[in-house]
Amino acid sequence: MTALKNYLARFLIRLRMKNFPVVSISVPADFYKITGVLICLPPGQRELTMIKNLLPQLQHLFSGLQLTLLASPESSIFSIFPRRGLNILAPSKNHHNWAGLPKSAWLETLKKEKFEMILDFNLTPNYFVQGILLNFPSAIRVGIANQLGHPFYNLEVKTRYYRDEKNIYKSLIETLDRLFHPQNTADETANN
Repeated sequence: MTALKNYLARFLIRLRMKNFPVVSISVPADFYKITGVLICLPPGQRELTMIKNLLPQLQHLFSGLQLTLLASPESSIFSIFPRRGLNILAPSKNHHNWAGLPKSAWLETLKKEKFEMILDFNLTPNYFVQGILLNFPSAIRVGIANQLGHPFYNLEVKTRYYRDEKNIYKSLIETLDRLFHPQNTADETANN
């Protein structure tokens, strides 16, 4: 049954990608227009714990912006992340279809939030997140590079780490920090 669900999800994703518009971005100019960021979290408890440890860096990186964490459907995110002080969306069974893609009503709820950036922390294919990425063509969609056949991102961050998840996440945040705050990078270069 799982193989059938995966096949159907991949088919529907490919179908939606046919009409997906290619939107270019300007770095760092488009970063200054961002007011809302959606961070798509992976489903695994180990990965969630790693990202929780990097949360202060994320909050510093996106300080002053509306930051929303999106859990994978039916994951137990509230046992790891605190409920206070964070905007956390935890979709349930009612928010995705049989194949695992987000339902139209859930997507309309997300679109009302007007996220200008979507940061995907999933290192393996997540059809729920891919369905969301395909419904925000004008957003800056950031993900890890080296995933052939996944053109959901318009900004891919390449890292030298292949299996060390903690360093992959950390390098993604550090790269975004350099792009968001190029003046800090210039200051560091001048001091060295």
